Amino acid sequence: MIDPSARVHASADLEPDVIVGPRTSIWHRAQIRVGARIGAECVIGRDAFIDEGVSIGDRVKIQNLALVYHGVTVEDGVFIGPNAILTNDRFPRSITADGALARADDWVVSPILLRTGCSIGAGAVVVAGTTVGRFATVGAGAVVTRDVPDQALVAGNPARRLGWVCACGQRLRDGDRPAGPDPDPGASLACPACDRRYSFDPDSGALLASPPTRGVTA
Repeated sequence: MIDPSARVHASADLEPDVIVGPRTSIWHRAQIRVGARIGAECVIGRDAFIDEGVSIGDRVKIQNLALVYHGVTVEDGVFIGPNAILTNDRFPRSITADGALARADDWVVSPILLRTGCSIGAGAVVVAGTTVGRFATVGAGAVVTRDVPDQALVAGNPARRLGWVCACGQRLRDGDRPAGPDPDPGASLACPACDRRYSFDPDSGALLASPPTRGVTA
């Protein structure tokens, strides 16, 4: 079912049983496989591929040439950059150990979950079986091989935590320098753009929102 307010370019390929929500735009030559679900106010870029059964929330942006394979769940407000790849098989083979062509029953989907508000940079690869946390940022070209905590900034191959980011996307600062991967316990981390503040909890390895100082909501 395609909502009447959705914009779908004539060159896009939508298979049966696809759901497209209100005010979503699907651009040139995008391919949406059978059973995919796309929420409201999404943007699916040119030549993007959304595999069968993929679930995409509201206000998601999937840029040109991104590949989102079967088994991926994308929550609300996620950004997936151009040429990013989200895989689904941790042990890929074209053939079985006996040399026969591998079939659907010869492999197991390892799901990926992209939590609310996270961003996947251009050309990044998210390996099957991983979760990217809420408002986390995966740098361009990174290869994610393990779970990414909420609001973490990761980059490299394999991706490693470099620091932390605000809900608005800016890198958090610890005093006069960018916050590192393991701030001091209870350290106050501040956003230079919107002044949201957080503290680091070493027991959970997570950020805790502090009361805002300029009337913003963390």
